[in-house]
Amino acid sequence: MIIFERLVILGVGLMGGSLALAAKQAGAVKTVVGWSRTDATLQAALASGVIDEAQSDLSLALAAADCVVVATPTILAESVMQQALEQVPATTAVTDVASVKGNIAKSLTQAFGSIPTNAILGHPIAGSERSGVAAAQADLYQHHRVILINQTSNGQATDARLLSKVGQLWQAVGAHVSEMSIADHDRILALTSHLPHFLAYAIVAQLTAEDESLDVFNFAAGGLRDFTRIASSEPRMWREILLANKSELNHALDGFERHVSHLRSLLAADDGQGLEDIFTDVRRSRNDFVASLAARIDQDKL
Repeated sequence: MIIFERLVILGVGLMGGSLALAAKQAGAVKTVVGWSRTDATLQAALASGVIDEAQSDLSLALAAADCVVVATPTILAESVMQQALEQVPATTAVTDVASVKGNIAKSLTQAFGSIPTNAILGHPIAGSERSGVAAAQADLYQHHRVILINQTSNGQATDARLLSKVGQLWQAVGAHVSEMSIADHDRILALTSHLPHFLAYAIVAQLTAEDESLDVFNFAAGGLRDFTRIASSEPRMWREILLANKSELNHALDGFERHVSHLRSLLAADDGQGLEDIFTDVRRSRNDFVASLAARIDQDKL
């Protein structure tokens, strides 16, 4: 079923390119138009069949669009989304895939007085260590959650019809849609995504500093590889994400430091039972999380 006649993807890298491929494969869109600041990216997306039309002129790309997806890096998304909303009618959905919502909400509020009701802020919780249009994959969003923001910055509800249609697009590509506020989104993602990435980079930085004298990487096994996998993520992208959500990330780091401090106090006191009790509780929580995730994926497959 065609949900949107003309889907415009602003930024045809991993996220935008994967959505384009998946939407076309699902028959959810009639035509996909791609826009990029880099002509080589556009031509690669066109040649590989990720998009149907390539446009380097933003105004021409937006012409006759009934859905616009801003899939540029986090900071650039602020200005690109503003430009898109200025050029399309209120009946056109303008959504995004950025990992932080507060900075975009602030930018749009400054530009328009409040977030336009056709701005459907969104975030698919999916990704890869790879980047660029060559990394695009049609199944990237299958069995993953997508968060859509259902309120503007002043508490006004977003356009219900457009919110529903954007949700249908994500469901068509295999995602599970949830709705929440901007504040809840940024707080949750700081804890579940931004903090782990920050810590993974910090851990590998420490190991690298020690490597010259101890040759640590030659004695590391699969556990370290798995634990630090996300430190292979694109540095520029994560620089922008962490800076855009630095307030919530700092809160998350405060909480993390409290837990580390408590564990260090148990260690200093040789309190093995205290450590084991915490480890037991944490293992139970982690196992419950993994089981819940597996059950959700199985349910989505039905």
